[in-house]
Amino acid sequence: MRQISLRFVPTAILSRQVAVIRGQSLIINLPGQPKSIAETLEGLKDANGARVVPGIFAAVPYCIDLIGGPYLETDDTVCKAFRPKSAIRTRA
Repeated sequence: MRQISLRFVPTAILSRQVAVIRGQSLIINLPGQPKSIAETLEGLKDANGARVVPGIFAAVPYCIDLIGGPYLETDDTVCKAFRPKSAIRTRA
């Protein structure tokens, strides 16, 4: 999250953006501005639409896996979930 914010604000390293696990809950503290929230979740793209910095949304399904939550699948055309190869389940 801070990597994205550092593209716009030099003080981003001091930001409150953080993600933590408490018990079996994933808590993501997002920035305060709607534009910044979208950039943090979706990542940044260049003028041609190529991803420059990945967003955090793709990591959320794997984070849920790690805390014992349900296996979440995403629509790859919208957001391809990041998981290590060892954590990917095949559809039955």
